[in-house]
Amino acid sequence: MFTGIIAAVGSIAAKEMRDGDLRLQIRSGKLDLADVQLGDSIATNGVCLTVVALPGDGFWADVSLETLANSSLASLQVGDSVNLEKALTLATRLGGHLVSGHVDGLAEVLSRHSDGRSERFRLKAPAKLAKYIAHKGSVCIDGASLTVNQVDGAEFELNIVPHTVQETIIKHYKPGTQVNLEVDQLARYLERLMLGEQAAVSATMAGGVTKALLAEHGFYKA
Repeated sequence: MFTGIIAAVGSIAAKEMRDGDLRLQIRSGKLDLADVQLGDSIATNGVCLTVVALPGDGFWADVSLETLANSSLASLQVGDSVNLEKALTLATRLGGHLVSGHVDGLAEVLSRHSDGRSERFRLKAPAKLAKYIAHKGSVCIDGASLTVNQVDGAEFELNIVPHTVQETIIKHYKPGTQVNLEVDQLARYLERLMLGEQAAVSATMAGGVTKALLAEHGFYKA
């Protein structure tokens, strides 16, 4: 688990293809690895990666086919910057929100403009994830815990303060940038819980969360 508060910006040092999946060497920048051991988790652009080697100036991690298919890690090139955060402990301040490091999909940056000293971004989520994004709710973008300012269909806006822009890879975002998106965990669990006994039925047989189901539980009126 992570907090979504980026601790450092690292960079991709090497990429190795191994039997179809990927091994990455990541330079850790100012991230202190003194207490990191093999098997520990480090969020890299919001993806929970397991440390498999510690060469001294960073770490190596394996990236599965599932992660490559659902995140931007496959497109990273040597030299690219990445957001880094070590896994939280019971003594960690929860300055953001609880983040699992399990990316749900890719969102696209549509626009960027200055808003006072902050930067305002408009992004578009995949249609299947739009229902989990709420006004003033939380999202995780490339590992950073952020608050949603506006929602319009699958599009949503984020207002990023100067410190966050400067201390993360958000400074490099421009229209067309693909970013890792993790939606709020509570929304996912709530959807599953509302299915009740239907949750045990195969997706090919169940109707999922329908208007009828929402009405039955008092969440929808025709």
